[in-house]
Amino acid sequence: METLYPVLKVVHVLGFVMMSVPLFNLIVVNERALMGAAFNYATDRFMENIIRHGAARCYVFQLTVLVSGLLMLALGPLGIQALWTNWVIAAKTLLMALLMGLLSIVHLRIQPAIESLLGGIGPASPIPEGFGASLKPYRIQRKKMATFCLFLVLTSIILGMQVYARFQPGLTIGLVALAALFAVRANKTLIRFGWV
Repeated sequence: METLYPVLKVVHVLGFVMMSVPLFNLIVVNERALMGAAFNYATDRFMENIIRHGAARCYVFQLTVLVSGLLMLALGPLGIQALWTNWVIAAKTLLMALLMGLLSIVHLRIQPAIESLLGGIGPASPIPEGFGASLKPYRIQRKKMATFCLFLVLTSIILGMQVYARFQPGLTIGLVALAALFAVRANKTLIRFGWV
């Protein structure tokens, strides 16, 4: 039991680290934008494959965080009742449920619509008139959701740092505001040098 709790902690933190998929999807999309707005089958198919296959990985990382978190509560000093008695853990749990729901919307609704449009085109096919315009609304919606998911992941990490020792409220608010600014920046720019 003494060894299991620290191992769960490491697994929990690693799960959150791996949930950086929204950030890297935003980077991929912004890199693609450098190539121009015109549809290019090879480039666009490659990008969509990266994004489409990321959903399964993200579900696994989310479930890893959820299960390891619940086990830490059950085996640790806070107990499972912390789900409803500790506002930080309750907020983190709600954020995780929201992240899973948003991923499900992207994976089950938006991405299939994109794949349906791409399904009628092959590497040698002529691109139909206005094809890029028909993809654009889905891609914009997916990018907005990735931005919001990145913000939620960063906010969950900020809250996770406060499970045992709370920050001053002003610091928490400031860090969440910085998380929002970074998510918007990741949406709009290439963030070539990380934070700067």
